[in-house]
Amino acid sequence: MLVKWIRCTVVDRRGFERGQRKWAGLPGEPGFRGQGGGWSRGRPDVAHVFAFWESRAFYDSFMARSHDRLASAQVGTFKDAQVRLFDYRFDVKTGFEPRFTDADLLRVALCRVHEERAEHYVLMQEKVWNPAMAGSPGMIRGLFGEAPGDAYNEYLVLSMWLSAAEHGKYRTERVERLALRAQTEADVAALTGDIVQLEPSWTV
Repeated sequence: MLVKWIRCTVVDRRGFERGQRKWAGLPGEPGFRGQGGGWSRGRPDVAHVFAFWESRAFYDSFMARSHDRLASAQVGTFKDAQVRLFDYRFDVKTGFEPRFTDADLLRVALCRVHEERAEHYVLMQEKVWNPAMAGSPGMIRGLFGEAPGDAYNEYLVLSMWLSAAEHGKYRTERVERLALRAQTEADVAALTGDIVQLEPSWTV
């Protein structure tokens, strides 16, 4: 599965949201699995959208054929768009599906990992972080992805949560202790992320 992450700064909120509804045409596209997103809780003008495709081939075909027609409704409503693609590697918890209807909050983390530490980082993701997140009652599902053929060793960790309160509990109780155990500081060259308040009307 291919994961597409779009982050942009919105300059015309009403126009952007109106354009977002045009993506309702996606389910007819071959290989499309789901799409959803919302607003950054830290920066109210920043929007995040996540789209899921069965494979890179289906995605490339869509980009060549239908993308521009669907995207035209949002032209001029945002700036600074950053688009990243990731290959799905494994679930965080079990049975990841690109569904957004039962979650309130999404946490996205982008890690750039030192090349010589990449193997250790992925192992720690499986052995330390995954069980901890999966054991948090408010965490619904998530995935771990890797940027394809990227010299920078970039990884995506996506997790969906029942509520901000549940995510907050997990963070305060455990993150520092887990980071020490996983030697995260030695593995990670740069870490950026955001908390996204999901917008039900953006779910396709």
